Amino acid sequence: MTRCRLCGSTALTSVVDLGATPPCESFLAEDQLDLPEPAYPLHLRVCADCWLAQLPPLIAPEETFREYAYFSSYSTSWVEHARTFVEGAVERLGLGADAFVVEVASNDGYLLRHVVDRGIRCLGVEPSVNVGAVAREAGVPTLTAFLSPETGAAVRGEHGPADLVVANNVYAHIPDVTGFTRGLRALVADDGWVSVEVQHLLTLIEENQYDTIYHEHFQYYTVASAARALASGGLTLVDVELLPTHGGSLRLWARPEGAAGEPTARVAEVLDREKAAGLQELSGYTEFSARVAKVRRDLLRFLVEAAERGETVVGYGAPGKGNTLLNHCGIRPDLLAYTVDRNPYKHGRYTPGTRIPILPPERIAADRPDYVLVLPWNLRTELVEQLSFVHEWGGRLVFPIPELSIVEVTS
Repeated sequence: MTRCRLCGSTALTSVVDLGATPPCESFLAEDQLDLPEPAYPLHLRVCADCWLAQLPPLIAPEETFREYAYFSSYSTSWVEHARTFVEGAVERLGLGADAFVVEVASNDGYLLRHVVDRGIRCLGVEPSVNVGAVAREAGVPTLTAFLSPETGAAVRGEHGPADLVVANNVYAHIPDVTGFTRGLRALVADDGWVSVEVQHLLTLIEENQYDTIYHEHFQYYTVASAARALASGGLTLVDVELLPTHGGSLRLWARPEGAAGEPTARVAEVLDREKAAGLQELSGYTEFSARVAKVRRDLLRFLVEAAERGETVVGYGAPGKGNTLLNHCGIRPDLLAYTVDRNPYKHGRYTPGTRIPILPPERIAADRPDYVLVLPWNLRTELVEQLSFVHEWGGRLVFPIPELSIVEVTS
């Protein structure tokens, strides 16, 4: 990787090198366990000119998203987050029955179903065939396609311009930042709105959230770099909200250049926070790699010592971030017997690289392990409640990020 994908600069500096890992959602069927498994470098760098943090584009999105293992609706809190967003957007923008809403990367319809319930015309644009089919079965109109300027123009030509375009947790997933942004601009009305949710690089670094670095994410944004990315496609950042989702996210509100007006005070406030954290100079990135190494050492020490005491540790969840953590730490079934997941698609499969079996959640109550390692740590509040039953046999929960935390749960 020699040039920044946003500004073309060659001033790229290493932030953290996590070695080589398989794609985080390439779960293995049993008959694949004796086959070769490709692994790709996972090395995050930052551009010292535009401050976009980025991975080399080694895996095309088409390889990952044609059939996808992640279904948003299996997270109760995420569905509730989507419902709250829709309610707020309808009120904020005054969306009525004659409005048109488009969501890009709409997954299984987890968000647009709330738009459908309000009687507002909508369309999902989802590249994954399998999850898009689930959305259509649930009554959410969905087009199977990757967003490009051409796709955006075609949707606009057929359905008209969108009053609101939603792009939640997809802006990091595309290597052609400018082309994708032009696609958003093609979709939205000249006086419309674009809402983008994306993980905040500030909290990723401050909270050691390195497991959210994986090949599906081609870049990681600050407000400063996101504003530049949006501008590259004809959109202007006008407001920002700080969200707790995914350990800390940004909700970016943008409009076409001619309708944008002045940005809110919140934009300046977050820019000031980023600058104070050193994220507009290399000093803000230099210590991250050492803190990542400590997470690895602490987790491995805990797992090895538990194994030597004869205690059982199993996992909860099989998210993409978990596979970065497992591979970086070199965790195998001798240290983590299995993990469980609510998504039936993953049952009977194995985690990429580490080959840990994925089982239904009921196995935890049946086996009564000493510890449950929670891999989707960003859902901590939700999962502490869901897993409160482990107190019945004295089991405890383990959270690896931002630092190792062992939690005794109560009913």
